[in-house]
Amino acid sequence: MQRLVSRIAVRTRAVAMAAAVGAAGLLAGCSGSTLGEFQGYPSDPNAGTPPVTADTIGTGTVRVGLLLPMSSGGGAPGLPNSPGAQPPATSVGQVFRNAAQLALSDFQGADIQILVKDTGGTSEGARTAAQDAIADGAELIIGPVFAPAVGGAGSVARSSGIPVVAFSSDSSVASRGVYLLSFLPQTDVERIVSFAGSQGRRSFAALLPEDAYGAVVEAVFRQEVGKLGARIITIERYKPNDADDLRAKAQAIAAQAGNIDTLYVPAGGSVPGFVAQVMQSGAHLSQVKMIGSGQWDSPEVQNTGLLAGAWYPGPDASGFQAFADRYQQNFGSRPPRNATLAYDATILAAGLVRSAGPSRFTDRVLTNRDGFLGIDGVFRFLPNGLNQRGLAVYEVTGTGARAVDPAPRSFGSAS
Repeated sequence: MQRLVSRIAVRTRAVAMAAAVGAAGLLAGCSGSTLGEFQGYPSDPNAGTPPVTADTIGTGTVRVGLLLPMSSGGGAPGLPNSPGAQPPATSVGQVFRNAAQLALSDFQGADIQILVKDTGGTSEGARTAAQDAIADGAELIIGPVFAPAVGGAGSVARSSGIPVVAFSSDSSVASRGVYLLSFLPQTDVERIVSFAGSQGRRSFAALLPEDAYGAVVEAVFRQEVGKLGARIITIERYKPNDADDLRAKAQAIAAQAGNIDTLYVPAGGSVPGFVAQVMQSGAHLSQVKMIGSGQWDSPEVQNTGLLAGAWYPGPDASGFQAFADRYQQNFGSRPPRNATLAYDATILAAGLVRSAGPSRFTDRVLTNRDGFLGIDGVFRFLPNGLNQRGLAVYEVTGTGARAVDPAPRSFGSAS
């Protein structure tokens, strides 16, 4: 049987920004230091729009459920998700709904109808929303956003044989049939440590938040450094939101700077610059290469002179810029970085309906090894529900960032 290959391509308005999905070619087809996915959104559960009882996008014959916290602004427990997230003017639910609507307008002739269901951001709300979507004929569920909601929806969907493409970055809610499209912390660590090793780095230290996110990245960090045959000199864990503790742990690492050539600091915001300042005051920071995570994809990090020369992983930036311009033209505000997840999930659903026929949402099709190409680059789902993404490596310049190792365009070079 001919191998199914789909492709998701995003183009600018000048070329209609249409999404192409075919059955030939190679391709078919972001993190914080504290608990709470999609940081920067309102945390008041009453801050969002009123509950949505009935909402559809598109008029196609294939129904797809889109489960979002329309009546909740966010603020649910779980692991952080988005690199470089900026506080948006509205709730995560409304932003993701807008992105899905934009995707259908860009994919001409999409034969899908999206059934938007409100989860309220909770497990029970997601369970009810999934039941409603399936009762209304949904063959695929996109969303939910937060980990507890993914768990609730996933339990219903699995019993009905309906696959889920969700947005949480908490890997504990992934499973066969419940696939995470998000930016996973594991992928960040693998990419940046592997790149550092390719540049001759062999003596590592890490400064990690003492929380669930820190525990996840520490496990992968240890594994990836081990693969290099390199050494971990020390790992220091600091209490989030405790500047004194962070300073003390950074000073402890600075005291060993002579034995370290690479320091991993995954937290974003002001943390990397603060650590660089402490290190410089107590050691020769020029001898230590700082590396980070997708959280560093923000002006606060990129414009910090003390971090010039530091590396971090992230998706290709060019696709997001075109998407963000289109989003702003249509909805009047700049989208947060993670809005691309809802766009790509919608394009994926429409593309598979067009290219895969009755097999469109089977596990075999969704876990196609060649993967899919979306706004943020190449990605593929694994049988266990996690994903792999092709990420670039960027270098902080002090006035922005520049790519020093491009994102792979296929998994032929990414595997």
